[in-house]
Amino acid sequence: MAVSLPDDLRADVQTLWDYHDLRHELRPADVGIGLGSHDLGVATYAAELFHAGMFPLVVFSGANAPTTVERFPRGEAVHYREHALELGVPDDAILVEPGARNTGENIAFARRLLESREVGSVVLISQPYQQRRAYATCKNLWPEVEVICASRPLPLDDYVESIGDVDRVITMLVGDTQRITIYAERGFAVQQEVPREVTHAYERLVHLGFTGRLI
Repeated sequence: MAVSLPDDLRADVQTLWDYHDLRHELRPADVGIGLGSHDLGVATYAAELFHAGMFPLVVFSGANAPTTVERFPRGEAVHYREHALELGVPDDAILVEPGARNTGENIAFARRLLESREVGSVVLISQPYQQRRAYATCKNLWPEVEVICASRPLPLDDYVESIGDVDRVITMLVGDTQRITIYAERGFAVQQEVPREVTHAYERLVHLGFTGRLI
């Protein structure tokens, strides 16, 4: 049975979705970093970009979170690696960072893993709604590196169907929108503009109860 967005929520969810998509132009980089999450599509897209020659090395970073422990019991990065191997990425082109439990640790631990290599540019592969937060976090923790953000190029409806859970997608979008401001205030990320229409869409969805990922 197809999973789809309710019509009365579509405009606000689309507003948040579009805000978090940075629309970076893909170009070759020194390394790809796949950020751990509940979405195996991150590893799928990392493998596609590797085969397209976008980077010669991929780092998968992630331990577990409450939202991923059942799906990836051995850890997000470990399962990502196994999936990438199945998709033809050579084992010697993959590094695993299995300890990170949030985006800041994804960046910091991956940077530490790569410190013996010359890295001037990275492609951060994440869920679509994580792009903006990942970018802001990386620019804060690793300011000298060029950052290109990438996600599976899926329209919102296709992404919702691929995840199979409307509430989960909306809740994660709402949570990431809140973090853009809060993490900058706490010094975890660089500041970014939040347009008024994004704030209003966020507030309406919070009012409707999509609060499970709020801090």
